[in-house]
Amino acid sequence: MRIASLSEFLLIRIERLLDSTLVKPRNTPKSGLSSGSSTSSAGAPLNRQIYQAIREAILAQLLPSGLQLPSSRDLARELAISRNTVTYAYEQLIAEGYLETRAGSGTFIADTTPNQIPGGRLNKPPLTDPSGQSELSAHGAQLIQQAGVSDLQWGAFMPGVPDVTLFPNKIWSRLQNKHWRRSRADLLTYGEAGGYMPLREAIAEYLRIARSVNCHANQVIITTGIHQSLDIVVKLLGEHGDSAWVEDPCYWGTRSVLNSLGIKPVAIPVDTEGMRMRLANLRQPPRFICTTPSHQYPLGMVMSLSRRRALLEYAASRKVWIIEDDYDSEFRYGSRPLAALQGMDTHDRVLYMGTFSKTMFPSMRIGFMVVPESLAGAFATGVSELYRGSQVFMQAIMADFMTEGHFTSHIRRMRMLYAERLQLLQDAIAHHFGDRITLTGGEAGLHLAMGLPPQCDDLAISRVAREAGIVARPLSRYYMDPAFSQKGLLLGYACVPSEQIRPAFDKLATIIKAHWK
Repeated sequence: MRIASLSEFLLIRIERLLDSTLVKPRNTPKSGLSSGSSTSSAGAPLNRQIYQAIREAILAQLLPSGLQLPSSRDLARELAISRNTVTYAYEQLIAEGYLETRAGSGTFIADTTPNQIPGGRLNKPPLTDPSGQSELSAHGAQLIQQAGVSDLQWGAFMPGVPDVTLFPNKIWSRLQNKHWRRSRADLLTYGEAGGYMPLREAIAEYLRIARSVNCHANQVIITTGIHQSLDIVVKLLGEHGDSAWVEDPCYWGTRSVLNSLGIKPVAIPVDTEGMRMRLANLRQPPRFICTTPSHQYPLGMVMSLSRRRALLEYAASRKVWIIEDDYDSEFRYGSRPLAALQGMDTHDRVLYMGTFSKTMFPSMRIGFMVVPESLAGAFATGVSELYRGSQVFMQAIMADFMTEGHFTSHIRRMRMLYAERLQLLQDAIAHHFGDRITLTGGEAGLHLAMGLPPQCDDLAISRVAREAGIVARPLSRYYMDPAFSQKGLLLGYACVPSEQIRPAFDKLATIIKAHWK
């Protein structure tokens, strides 16, 4: 279609752009718009409409370079709008290089054609993969394919999420306001290497008392959580192509981080005593051993003392690094929390990791690790170099929260509540399935694992449950080696209100029974 004038062209372009006639045609009486910030009925400034219409037409090569534009006065008269509105659009396009002015001649479309790359082509290749995953690296594609993240992070029966509705907000707000009133610049800028020292001191003191960890404050390194802790350990102590023993099943995030860094995970099966090292594995020492000895994730067993000692002796003799994820160690029901593996280490081969995501709230994004004293300086520098000091203000509040005793009090209260909810969930499971289903992990943590018969499709159950608004993670997805894979569901109870546990499981039980074969 032939366009009679640039003003008519702009009218058509703007209509297509915003799917409505936002600038009135020439034969329509003036609207009284008289400033560059005037807006249409849809709320879009007219100057931006003109700017965007001309800009898109230039990028689409509908307006050729060298074409002279009408003066701002003439175009404003054609569009029946204020000249200031057109002037703003022209000036913005000139500033961005789309238009150019020539003294005594007027305003022209600039030549924006990119320079030809030697040996290259500017033609856009055909789109063969709308998802864009074909552009991913091998590590990236594997990460996305095996991702375990969920779009639902709250409610029945999301594992690993605490009840944040019962967090002591008033205490936290008081501590936060105290720091805001002080107006300390050091809390609002990048933090010191290793993290906020008062928090490191508070964590060291807590770990010595509650977890029998041997450390002082300089050995405590503040991170954003287990993922970043594992990431920095591998980057500073590992090489691309190294291997790492991981428990099978294990936390999916551990495998994701290792794979993304070029570390090969080697599946080591677990039994009632924890990680079961086999002779074939012992003959090929890894660079790292990733373990959750105090509360295996996701099955919940505790590593026996004999295997702990064997693991430490093997690591010392073969110069292997043990990465201890002290998962949910604070929430143990019916007995005191167990001592950490790090407290037994006499050869400095254990790197201990923890997080406040389960004891406080996940969005805090504060974790920590305890490294051997000989590595403390390097790790503090490494974390600062790669990630910069972050959340310093939050770290200061957390330090006060711990030193004033609120942290231990909060854990005690939540431990009692979670024990009650665990019992409610166990009762609901027993009501529907009696002794036909095995449960593991009920002694500690924020979830339990419910075993299913081998013929049950836990993936299908999980999908149907999700459609019904219930999260029930399939246990089989946590295994690496199909030979050891078991069917089941991970059921979190911490973030489910007590009165909702039974009704939610009744709904889930109906879904399970429909898939029971």
